[in-house]
Amino acid sequence: MTFTPNEIALLVIALLIGLLLGLILSGRGKYKRYWRDEQLAHAHAVKDRDARLADARERIAELERHSVPPRPAAMHGPAGSTHERDDFSRIRGITPQDEIALNQAGYHRYDQITAIGAEQEAALETQLGLRRGVISREEWREQARLLDARQDQEHARLYEHRTTQA
Repeated sequence: MTFTPNEIALLVIALLIGLLLGLILSGRGKYKRYWRDEQLAHAHAVKDRDARLADARERIAELERHSVPPRPAAMHGPAGSTHERDDFSRIRGITPQDEIALNQAGYHRYDQITAIGAEQEAALETQLGLRRGVISREEWREQARLLDARQDQEHARLYEHRTTQA
């Protein structure tokens, strides 16, 4: 049996193709290594995420332990009061709807009303739908100061006999 040069060339080409396909398909464990490395990277990422979450939870717990508790309601509310908000309806000129809007705006205690500045006053009047200057005319800050200091009789003497102006 004799082979022609063309047959020999085809045989060599077929052997080279077979060798290349064998090398490509075997991968020599390369893809297993890639899969294993990916699994390790994923496990490390999950472990890192869990550690960060645990640290964040610890930090939150630490901040909660060191946070300043709100002033007790009994110190500035009516006697026997158990809620954490002052009764803003005692201030002349504040309707129940205004009290709800003030609470939603973050005002819960008399001392917060006492500390309102001119810009906050204008913003509150806009938010509550009041005419400009109502808070000053109704003397909300002064009333809140008296009520916060538990000077209920003085507040009643000065403000309860007046009629409310809107």
